[in-house]
Amino acid sequence: MSRKNKAASSQTQGKEAAKPASLKTLAAHLHLSSATISRVLSGSPAARAIPKATQDRVLAAAKELHYQPNALARSLRIQRSMTVGILVPELSEGYATLVLGGIEQHLLEQNYFYFVVSHHHRDDLIERYQRLLVARSVEGILAIDTLLQHTANMPTVMVSGHHEPSGVTNIVLNHRRAAALAIDHLVALGHTAIAFIKGQDFSSDTATRWLGIRHAAAKHRLKIEPQLVTQLEGSSPTHIPGYLATQRLLETRSPFTALFAFNDISAIGAIRALREAGLRVPEDVSVIGFDDIQSAAFHNPGLTTVRQPLHTMGVLAAQRLLDQIYSKPNAHKPSPQHLMVDPELIVRETTCPPATNRIVDRSSAKVTRARGK
Repeated sequence: MSRKNKAASSQTQGKEAAKPASLKTLAAHLHLSSATISRVLSGSPAARAIPKATQDRVLAAAKELHYQPNALARSLRIQRSMTVGILVPELSEGYATLVLGGIEQHLLEQNYFYFVVSHHHRDDLIERYQRLLVARSVEGILAIDTLLQHTANMPTVMVSGHHEPSGVTNIVLNHRRAAALAIDHLVALGHTAIAFIKGQDFSSDTATRWLGIRHAAAKHRLKIEPQLVTQLEGSSPTHIPGYLATQRLLETRSPFTALFAFNDISAIGAIRALREAGLRVPEDVSVIGFDDIQSAAFHNPGLTTVRQPLHTMGVLAAQRLLDQIYSKPNAHKPSPQHLMVDPELIVRETTCPPATNRIVDRSSAKVTRARGK
């Protein structure tokens, strides 16, 4: 063979060596069945029955031969994309991220891939993203704190949907119980002048939680003063809406000894506003939040809050969605419309009995001792 032909042959062999191996190539190389190799590489539960030494051989050969799984071929073979779509308002510290953590955990355990899209509570984006997810062959949709006007004619599970379309399973918190935990705690401490920060209108939890608060207040014959009720404004997922809402409460110059915020993010913003006004938390104003986000325990002082089992809600939502995906089309097994989970009161350092021997002057933002005390 001429030098030229040898060089060409060497180049061809090099290209073939660099070319990723197929499942069939791996099977021939290892003298194993394609099914065995597929189970190992996909992390299938059935792979647990395969000896570890064999699994190690498969993984080593796949790396050596540059094996790349053909997702499209696998999807066509099993008639599944192994992919779901997830709709969230935004990705930031707080509610949606903690729910998403639970969803992710279960989907990874089941070897499912997922797309996450943020719609910022825009109806047009919710509609558009549903179409785009369907176009990408997702097998189901998970919607977190998202108002769906209709489903995409596929398995769908919502977390805190409240107004879900027919046939959609909704994972919801027992908001009446949650509100009662917070109000009972404040009343037991001796608070009667309580201020409230409601959620934004676009939040699916706002109306339901407010009804729970009103019910709990009525049980204690506690009057909710209109001037002590404000609402988060804007769509910013930061502490700013809670900070501004508390400033509006202080501007009314109406006395209050406790504040129940819509969520932990707004509660932390509220504490900043109270401190800037010269008020101490909890000595002058007790503050209670909602959700129990990760930073709540590390805030100074530690935030008293109503814990939602957000991670558990995410796991449960993912489980229900995959149950629907794997159910037989002709089984006609109806999914439960609502799955309710219970909250828990987490008492930390931002609540205490009201200081009856102090007068809080909202106009001058000072705390003075009452005369004769």
